[in-house]
Order: sequence, then C-alpha cells, then structure tokens
Amino acid sequence: MYRLYHYPLSPFSRKVRLVLGEKRLDTELVEERYWEQDADFLRRNPAGKVPVLRIGGRFYSDSGAICEYLEEVAPQPPLMPQGAEARYEVRRLVAWFDDKFHAEVTAKLLGERIFRKVQGTGYPDSANVKSGARAIKHHIDYMAWLLDQRRWLAGNEMTLADFAAAAHLSCLDYISDVDWHRSDVVKDWYAKIKSRPAFRSILADQIPGFPQPAHYADLDF
Repeated sequence: MYRLYHYPLSPFSRKVRLVLGEKRLDTELVEERYWEQDADFLRRNPAGKVPVLRIGGRFYSDSGAICEYLEEVAPQPPLMPQGAEARYEVRRLVAWFDDKFHAEVTAKLLGERIFRKVQGTGYPDSANVKSGARAIKHHIDYMAWLLDQRRWLAGNEMTLADFAAAAHLSCLDYISDVDWHRSDVVKDWYAKIKSRPAFRSILADQIPGFPQPAHYADLDF
C-alpha cells in the first residue's frame, strides 16, 4: 500500500495521482494542508510541499522525482518513451507546465481565486487574475499547435507530459477558468485524458466552499 500526502487542488499532487492511477498502484490519499507547516509533515518533507509519497517506511518528495521513480519501479504501462530525443521532449514539456504554465497561469488564477481564501491570506489580486486569464490563452494555442502535429503532446503516445498538462488544466477547470471553446483539438485531447480510469478520483474531488461546476465531472463536457 502506498500513501500519498496531497492537496486536492495541487497540480503537482494531481500529476502523481494520475501516474499512480495509470499504473494501478493501490494508494491511500491523505489530504495535507501543507501551508500550515505541521511538524509531522515537515519531518516527512522539510521543504514543506506536497506531494509526499510514502512507500513502506520511506518518504519520497518532489513530484517530478516521484513520477520518474514510479516509472522505474513500475514500468508498465510506460509513461516515458524509448529514445533520448523522445524522452527529452517529455521532460521539456513537463517542465513547461510545472514551471512556466504554473507561474504564468495556475499560481495566478488558482492562487488568487482559491488559495487566498483557503489559506486566509486576503482578497484576490485582480491584476494577477487578469494576467493569468490572458496567459492561459497563449498556452492553449501552444498546445493546439503541438496537437496539430501529434496525437499527444509529446508524440504519438500518451506520456507524463500529458499528465502534467492535464493536472494543471483540471485544477483550473474546477474553477471554470479554461475556455474549452478556444481549441477543439485541445478539448478533444482533454476529453481523452479525462475519460481514463486514472482520472476518476480527481473528478470526485470536492473542495469545501467551492462546489464543482456542472461540467467538471462530465466526460462529454
């Protein structure tokens, strides 16, 4: 049994949850309010961030390192392609979403609309919200450009890059901040990801005080 310390609207937690689900690894989910810096949690991960994965008596932190570790210990089904160039492209896109997309979009929209209230840090900054709303359009256009050339984001097979992107977009979709009308190809890609069994627990997430929008768990939007 694996145990994952996570927060439901953490895209980094969701990425690991998708990998665990895709590889059919039985996992207990433990919600962690990581910003409270609980002493027990800090012993698990002194960085004070989620996700943290417990396997036996060992704790593993950092979502990227966890995902690649799981790929090595549970290689089926594979989420990293064969070949150095193909693996590079997956890692490049994972970094794109976890770094650039997160800084320009997720942190500004989710951070202002949800985490300000949940963490008690004040009212949303409208400038950040407007900036995130502008930036997500460019990112969706970039995804559409990639998907016009490939079946999946990094190539013709589903990879960790798709899960990284879907983790961020699913968080934003929970607060209705994704314009699915902007690109049919991106909407179709997300529908394919959303319908996978690995996505079921994510579609069941409920954040107190923030009800799901009607379309969130609808596989047909």
